[in-house]
Amino acid sequence: MEYLQLLQYTAFTTIPTPHCSIPTHKYLMASFITIPDGDADLQLLLVGGELLKVRSSSWKKNRFYKLQEDCTTMWHESHRTFKRNQTFSIDEIESVRKGRQSEGLQKHTEAHVEDRCFSIIFKGRRRNLDLIATSAEEARQWVNGLEKIISNMKKLNSHWIFNCMRKADKNKDNKMTLKELKHFLRQINIEVDDMYAEVLFAKCDKSNSGSLEGPEIKHFYDLLIYREEIDVIYGKYATTGEQMSVKDLLNFLLNEQREVATMEDAVSLIERYELDDSAKQKNHMTKDGFLMYLHQEEGSIFNPAHKEVFQDMSQPINHYFISSSHNTYLMEDQLKGHSSTEAYIKALMKSCRCVELDCWDGAHGEPIIYHGHTLTSKVLFKDVIKAIKEYAFKTSEYPVILSLENHCTLEQQKLMAKHMISILGSALLTSPLEDQMPTAFPSPQDLKGRFIIKGKRLNKLDAVFSNTSPGVEEDCVSEEDEAAETSNSKTDTNGQKAKKSKIKLAKQLSDLVIYCKSVHFSGFEHAKDKQAFYEMSSFKESKAVNLAETAGNAFIHHNMTKLSRIYPAGSRTDSSNYNPVSLWNAGCQIVALNFQTPSKEMDLNQGRFRSNGVSGYVLKPGFQRYPGTEFDPMTLTKGPWLKRKTFHIMVRKLSQQLPKLNKDKCKSIVDPLVKVEIDGVPADTCSKETRSIENNGFNPMWNETFQFDIQVPELALVRFLVEDYDSTSQNDLIGQYCLPLTSLQNGYRHVPLLTKHGDVIPSAGLFVHLMLLDAK
Repeated sequence: MEYLQLLQYTAFTTIPTPHCSIPTHKYLMASFITIPDGDADLQLLLVGGELLKVRSSSWKKNRFYKLQEDCTTMWHESHRTFKRNQTFSIDEIESVRKGRQSEGLQKHTEAHVEDRCFSIIFKGRRRNLDLIATSAEEARQWVNGLEKIISNMKKLNSHWIFNCMRKADKNKDNKMTLKELKHFLRQINIEVDDMYAEVLFAKCDKSNSGSLEGPEIKHFYDLLIYREEIDVIYGKYATTGEQMSVKDLLNFLLNEQREVATMEDAVSLIERYELDDSAKQKNHMTKDGFLMYLHQEEGSIFNPAHKEVFQDMSQPINHYFISSSHNTYLMEDQLKGHSSTEAYIKALMKSCRCVELDCWDGAHGEPIIYHGHTLTSKVLFKDVIKAIKEYAFKTSEYPVILSLENHCTLEQQKLMAKHMISILGSALLTSPLEDQMPTAFPSPQDLKGRFIIKGKRLNKLDAVFSNTSPGVEEDCVSEEDEAAETSNSKTDTNGQKAKKSKIKLAKQLSDLVIYCKSVHFSGFEHAKDKQAFYEMSSFKESKAVNLAETAGNAFIHHNMTKLSRIYPAGSRTDSSNYNPVSLWNAGCQIVALNFQTPSKEMDLNQGRFRSNGVSGYVLKPGFQRYPGTEFDPMTLTKGPWLKRKTFHIMVRKLSQQLPKLNKDKCKSIVDPLVKVEIDGVPADTCSKETRSIENNGFNPMWNETFQFDIQVPELALVRFLVEDYDSTSQNDLIGQYCLPLTSLQNGYRHVPLLTKHGDVIPSAGLFVHLMLLDAK
């Protein structure tokens, strides 16, 4: 059998196939994507075809696209002088959108080609690929075919190793020489000396032919993926011959994984993940099935129950942390970056529930969105509202807050209101949910599928219920936004602070502000005595952090009845971020970050909102919601918030290989180390790291144990980082993963790794042992 064919029966750690009848001791499962003969969508991709590529109204050119035989790479024609043949990996695709659903297609194509259009959206900042097929049916086949391939790729987490094997076979003879084996080892991040490579090669070359082929390559692969630590764990619990009985598996779940499990749970795992039918019939789990289980969500560090909405969603909306974006329209920096509807789509698809719209007068009477008085590009307000309407509730059904910074004249304000009413329709909240004046916020459950406008309002909310209220059509209001903060910080020629600027506000826009009326913050006592519950303030980061550090308990009590929004300093022109943790500690709900900028802060944000079904809403701890609390994150006086835990963690090894950081240098091998960080109240914030292991990104083993003493577990986040150690410069990030401490599972667990953009690295993960216990 040719070795590339044989490789199709390897990688038993990757894909669950409950109906597989092939005995695992003879063959392992297919890992390459196979194309069914009867699947017309996938066959079209393999044959390929011409598509019209759209970049602008004047740049529309036919290009040939085709899925490569490995089913992991797309080839496309290019007319560049030096790059006529180009490819991109299916792994690089974030999603495929049917129709004119990208900013480019909406701007540069006519409505009559809607059913022939589709867009390939890439991860990170790579430009979308906008395409037009020759017919609606062909467009449907391209979209369906690509989505099937992407779906299959997500199930494969070791295809990378096979691509490396293919590349190592330089002469394409389906054999592997010693030279090719050395090249392959470097590709998968292993640096070995010549003697070790020769010993490994000789051990597999049973035919003494000087090259590996067929079963010899399978034997070589088996040696590579062998995991001694799994043998030890499995052997400890497998008391029934060489297999785990259902009782053995239950003992493992109860004693090692510390789960509340039943015999039925153990049987269910065997049904789902055991590959050997004969073992399954006996309710046994083989080592292959056990390894499969460890790599599925039940074996993940993240509690599968928290992948769904599990918290009480009937409490007032200010009782939740709300995933929030700052200057959402920007794809890049704050001075000359590109403004785009795509930025809103990306944020909303990450379950961001509060987006920002900086509104200014535009040409031809149409309001626009951009970062005022800068060189950032502009996007039409109505196009942004259309994009928000389309994508707001695709990943979360809970309410979206539109935070308006209004710099428009009265006429364009009226048009803003008209656009929101006509486009958002009945989903736009235009009056309180109650029949009488409310005294507290409604809940996320009450507001499912609704849009809430945050902005200035001409009068009190009770005017909605008053028949005698004067119908003021317009009036001046002070600017309570970031632009106002910036201008207010300036001084006049006499050295006095400039007065807060005023703008005229149209009644049509004012009336859309119901539960989020923007007001100036004049102190906690003033807010308590003078402000209604729906009147909220925005704080620049420095002011908010100072309040959190010097008046933490007062800030927490303020947020028990009000909403607070925090935004980055104006000096962050590079769209960098501030640390949101101290503001969450103070109970602030809308902690707005620059979603477009990969950073530790965005890792923490992703970790905070990974729980509760990635709904964008996370219920705050009770001690941040109920009056009378004495909790202060800086002082930690005794109280129910002190639920001290001891967190033990052993970083065992990589459960799968790390990607090469410098793919252009064939001899570039990573020197990995692992950091474990706790981010929470200051007393809990801590970081520990393993030693680095030189030249091994494939199977490094650390077996290092750390202990963390946690005071306030309900606010703590755990962040894992894998870095490439560099003695002369800053370490390079290889992968990261963050989650709430309260969402992790005990026992032997798999930690997935994500890129700096938050995308899963299919071929990488950590194997750890965790124990979160009540402190003695």
